[in-house]
Amino acid sequence: MSDDSLKRLARAAGLYVEWTDANGRPHEVKPDTLRSVLSALGFAADQPANIAESQRRLDRESKAIPQLIAVQERESVHVGHAKHARLRTKDGEWKDLALQPSKIGGASIRGPATIGYHELELDDSTHILAVAPPRCYGISEAAAGRKVAGLSVQIYSLRGGHSTGFGDFAALGEFAAKAGEAGVDVLSVSPTHARFASDPDNVSPYTPSSRFFLDPLYADPALAGLEAAADNRDADLIDWRTAHREKYAQLRAAYEKFSASGADRTAFREFCQAGGQRLLDHALFEALDAHFRNEGKSSSREWPPAFRSAKSSEVQGFAEREQKQIVYHFFLQWLASRSAAAAQARALESMAIGIVADMAVGVEPTGSHAWSAPHELLDGLSIGAPPDVFNTVGQDWGLTTYSPTALRASGYESFIATLRASMQHAGGIRIDHAMGLRRLWVLPKGASPADGVYVAYPFHDLLRLIALESSLHKSIVIGEDLGTVPEGFRAQIAAAGVLGMRVLWFERMKDGRFIPPDRWDSHAAALSTTHDLPTVAGWWRGRDIDWCARLKQKPRLGNVNAERRERTKDRSLLWTAFTESGCAKGEEPAEDKAEPVIEGALAYVGRTPCVLAMAAAEDVLALPDQPNIPGTVTEHPNWRRRLPVTDIAADPDAQKRLARLTAHRKR
Repeated sequence: MSDDSLKRLARAAGLYVEWTDANGRPHEVKPDTLRSVLSALGFAADQPANIAESQRRLDRESKAIPQLIAVQERESVHVGHAKHARLRTKDGEWKDLALQPSKIGGASIRGPATIGYHELELDDSTHILAVAPPRCYGISEAAAGRKVAGLSVQIYSLRGGHSTGFGDFAALGEFAAKAGEAGVDVLSVSPTHARFASDPDNVSPYTPSSRFFLDPLYADPALAGLEAAADNRDADLIDWRTAHREKYAQLRAAYEKFSASGADRTAFREFCQAGGQRLLDHALFEALDAHFRNEGKSSSREWPPAFRSAKSSEVQGFAEREQKQIVYHFFLQWLASRSAAAAQARALESMAIGIVADMAVGVEPTGSHAWSAPHELLDGLSIGAPPDVFNTVGQDWGLTTYSPTALRASGYESFIATLRASMQHAGGIRIDHAMGLRRLWVLPKGASPADGVYVAYPFHDLLRLIALESSLHKSIVIGEDLGTVPEGFRAQIAAAGVLGMRVLWFERMKDGRFIPPDRWDSHAAALSTTHDLPTVAGWWRGRDIDWCARLKQKPRLGNVNAERRERTKDRSLLWTAFTESGCAKGEEPAEDKAEPVIEGALAYVGRTPCVLAMAAAEDVLALPDQPNIPGTVTEHPNWRRRLPVTDIAADPDAQKRLARLTAHRKR
């Protein structure tokens, strides 16, 4: 079999046959990997004849007019060899469009000046013309051209809401109101996507069942007329099994009360109708998942074959028998949606932007989305990251996400739906692993992270759709551009109005010194840390190195002692950067004296020209432990730590630290 024809097909399908790692070393992907990934994308490549047919199919598809055409205002649009073109206006009338000769052959039209989704008819085919603004809705529009300060927080870590043992949307709204009064305009939160209602052990917010819907655990039952539960647990760590059981008992009681009441159901019916087939499929999945877990089947892969397809007659029969259960899950989503809206409304009472939702990079391959619409996702592939300087073996996240071929074929319907779900009750979104908009590292089933391949995504179309939905929702957009970043990527997202992320620990010069704050990238969010990295106190004390030793992880420098020696040098470099910039004074503090360092770090981040300066809630509260350690599941208490206070603004020490962040960002 000719490797040349295989490589040619792979490149045409968007696979990076050759790639360069984080150390600048070139690599070439193995033929078996190319065949596996091509097959998963729908292009057979096991035999020369199949490779030839797949190549012909790709050639045909490249010449076809796509179902959705993403353009900017008044941009020239190539329409192939169409003889007639017309556009549906807002009032439903059709308007003929002038066809002009195109420089690349065929004809072109001039796109509308109005942003939005327009129906375009070309001869006998109908398409969607998505007209986007040049840039996303920005902080300059939301906050009258000033720089703003923000906090990042894990919702479950909050206290004082209406759930026993963990934070919910009620706690988030209260926290946002208090933070806003203290000068904060942005509150970035952990993902609130729907997880598995019947699985208390699925605690990571980054492993959702579906990104189209919300996690009912965060819903506020008080909005359904139920007496609010008291968050009376003093424990520092969440017992998720107990908390999950108690919250769903509370939600069931809220549903029963709602069902028995004579209250007007108009809003509920409208919500269900608007949710359409996706909401029905999600509710049906949740009902089935609960049913089969009661029979000892903990994964949809273990369900009887007849129930593994959402369209089977057996599934439809189950839906008819279990209508009450399905309506119950409708109710959970309705209540969660109302709760998220209430939290954002509370935030906007004192904030310019409010809550920034987190859009996870993928979904569980055994979850609601994968069960109901498998054709939209990568089948038989897992997403992750290749080996780099921070993770020498690479990463397999065990998740799936959109198939690039399915995105184009469907007019990006699932991507647009995800954007809308994330932006609906928020003032902005953070796109997890934003490099996946341009290319994503995928692994064939059973392969090691080192034996993957980058797959290209329709980057320009996705950026334009993000800009369009951002403008329609008045939602700022932050892209997580950390890790192995493709050349030119940061400039491309900046041009589209997507804020990058600049984290204190990584803003270093080639000689290891920290970049002075006045030289940071202005079109980005400056952060003291992230949920996957050590807090300032934890970094200063070497808590992350202690965990590395305890977990027997392979350190970046090869051994723990080398890491400790490196950290000693880095502490001096960081303190020097703080004192030279005027963010701190005096001698370098001892390893166990982190308070002056935290104040210096928050002042340093706040002083940057970045339009958004953000601190983790853990840093404002001087906490040494980070929410999550990547590469662990149960070895470290990931996604379980709670903040020690209910009102961050009422803590004098926290107020003092927060003032250091906001000092250069006065309203």
